[in-house]
Amino acid sequence: MSRRIGIMGGTFDPIHMGHLITAEMVRVSAQLDEVIFIPAAHPPHKNREHAAPPEDRIRMVRRAVENNPFFSVSDIELHREGPSYTVDTIAALHAQLGTAELFFIIGADAMNDLYLWHEPERLLQSCAFIVATRQGVPLDESLLAEKFTPAERSHIHTVPTPHLEISSTAIRAQIRAGHSVRYLVPRVVETYIEERGLYRAHHEEL
Repeated sequence: MSRRIGIMGGTFDPIHMGHLITAEMVRVSAQLDEVIFIPAAHPPHKNREHAAPPEDRIRMVRRAVENNPFFSVSDIELHREGPSYTVDTIAALHAQLGTAELFFIIGADAMNDLYLWHEPERLLQSCAFIVATRQGVPLDESLLAEKFTPAERSHIHTVPTPHLEISSTAIRAQIRAGHSVRYLVPRVVETYIEERGLYRAHHEEL
């Protein structure tokens, strides 16, 4: 039987407890053998400059997942020049992992915007999507029906997850304001941010 591997992409600027809780709940619900976290280098859909450079973001992810034997980290997008198109990442992972089944983990809000991504039809044909749904952010079934064929939509599955009001943007703002982010990020990530002086006003001005 082929391995079932979840893919958790994102800027992870920084990675927080919401990412980890979602990944673990999806892993268990979808019976995944592993979840690979893939920090993006240059996401084409985000215009702002990252507050932390790629090397810091991937180190934080590695620290965050190191104690979970089912989680791993890939730097595949950090070594590719140009925008981090998910369709290219999935193709590269298929080449690396052979017969493994790939499941891209995504939030309902991002899934509703999938038609705006690069080659979304080919992406839906190349892997399954597991949509982490939560109260207040519904999956727009009518929009998906308008944009994608029934065959493409058959690759979309949902897993209910908790509604956690945690965002990397809010965490960066908390740190800039000198407030605590304990319990919003893993303790090892909090320590790393403190050691490196990340997200402070003077750091972002450099």
